[in-house]
Amino acid sequence: MVNIRRLASTAAVLGLATIGVAAMPHDAKAWWRGGFGIGIVVPPVVVAPPVYVAPPVYVAPPVYAAPPVAYAAPPVAYYPVPRRVWIAPHWDRGIWVGGHWS
Repeated sequence: MVNIRRLASTAAVLGLATIGVAAMPHDAKAWWRGGFGIGIVVPPVVVAPPVYVAPPVYVAPPVYAAPPVAYAAPPVAYYPVPRRVWIAPHWDRGIWVGGHWS
């Protein structure tokens, strides 16, 4: 009969050795670069379900409201009463213009 402890220790040593060999640094050659040693080159075949592409959904462009008014002019009642100004006599393109109110 096989001793369970001996079998377990042998499996543990083989497992650690396998992990050590797999973790060793080596050349990163892909398996299809040279085939399997007999010159047969087989590219990798990926089998996957078809990809579903959803139809485009129309999204209306955003509508922006007018910005708030930063300054509103005061009502007409606050404007100063227009005043007439005295314009002194002067020359205007070679013509003498006497003094007058605007």
